[in-house]
Amino acid sequence: MKPILALNAYDPRASGAFDASLTERLRRREKLFGAASVLFYDRPLEFLRAEGCWLFDAAGAAYLDAYNNVPSVGHCHPRVVAAAARQLGTLNIHNRYLHETVLQLAERLLATLPTSLSNVTFACTGSESNDLALRLAREFTGGHGVIVTTAAYHGNTALVTDVSPSSYKRGGPPAHVRAIAPPDGTGLAAGELAVRFAARVTDAILDLERSGVRFSALLIDSIFSSDGIYADPPGFLRAAVDAVHRAGGVVIADEVQPGFGRTGTSLWGFERHGIEPDIVTMGKPMGNGYPIAALVTRPEILSAYCENVGYFNTFAGSPVAAAVASAVLDVIEEEDLMGNARRVGAHLQAKLSTLAARHAALGAVRGAGLYVGVDLRAGSVAAAAALTSAVINGMRERRVLIGAAGLHGTVLKLRPPLSFSIAHADQLLATLDEVLTAIEAAGDGPLPAPSPV
Repeated sequence: MKPILALNAYDPRASGAFDASLTERLRRREKLFGAASVLFYDRPLEFLRAEGCWLFDAAGAAYLDAYNNVPSVGHCHPRVVAAAARQLGTLNIHNRYLHETVLQLAERLLATLPTSLSNVTFACTGSESNDLALRLAREFTGGHGVIVTTAAYHGNTALVTDVSPSSYKRGGPPAHVRAIAPPDGTGLAAGELAVRFAARVTDAILDLERSGVRFSALLIDSIFSSDGIYADPPGFLRAAVDAVHRAGGVVIADEVQPGFGRTGTSLWGFERHGIEPDIVTMGKPMGNGYPIAALVTRPEILSAYCENVGYFNTFAGSPVAAAVASAVLDVIEEEDLMGNARRVGAHLQAKLSTLAARHAALGAVRGAGLYVGVDLRAGSVAAAAALTSAVINGMRERRVLIGAAGLHGTVLKLRPPLSFSIAHADQLLATLDEVLTAIEAAGDGPLPAPSPV
């Protein structure tokens, strides 16, 4: 498996010759950040400003952003910026004081979720939300066994790294974690995927119990983003959720990636599957990049934890954070960004499928709304991973930014801001066509199809 930080990462050992200015910046960063320094692309980028779906470098060149989901309603959205500035100029304090904006955000957020999920706790990041979710699950169930998918990523605290297999460069998750294959429905009849995925969950529960580990939670991102993006068919998760509840566990829906309208048909990714999680977690897209996140759950789950351990987070749910998150919800609603995600996402998937008919390297197209994955194919897994890197860097050189996903880094990942338009999608498609054509020409013909399994 390829670690998530290695996907599309700059490797100084394999870098080419750069101009003196870039070389010096890279030297300073590597010296200051050490082994933790991670940059994108074979030739790293430096940006000075952003607007909507565009990032601008020091020379003023514009790059189309089809990668960054954190600025969910678009970079530097004026309404969000104004809300932050206005509240920051008035009051910013922790939430142990009453503040109407914070209360209104909580009420507004809860109104979008199942009525049983009636308590919200604010945090600053998705990592913090998922960390707290795991602690709540442990206290409520009395167990600590967790099931995730093979290439899942859920954050970077100690608890959450344990359940993020894609974070590991060596080894893997600890003994209380079971990683199961993601729900790839390719070639399966209707309903078969639900049965298979539920069976994997059940087998993992039994394996935990045989090892003396009591089961606690199934933690899933319903778009399975790091695994390679598996969204369909809607509803296939219901059988797995039933299996978890029969075993006395809880379901944690990680909505950092699929939440806030990204899938195009509902505000929350889990809604596409008609399920009701026990805990829902959110991350920085709820603040368009401002550090606000949240956990929503049933009162009895939160109470079971708070009876034994207190929870307080200084900056979580501050008046500024609440004002920003409220502005994001306003923009999603008033600019119909969920509808835009549905329309532009459908256009993008349809045109990608058409493009695949001209380029043998393009395989299955998957996704929902403005979260789309495209398999890249070559003669081997290693060749497909190398091809993915070549495509991503070729797009970068033509000023379109995309990413990678999947167990081996062989899936193109497209997750732009929700304001991404048809025109933006067409520019991405034309650039991808150009890059693939150039790669094929450099290889003296179409890229080879994958070897038969």
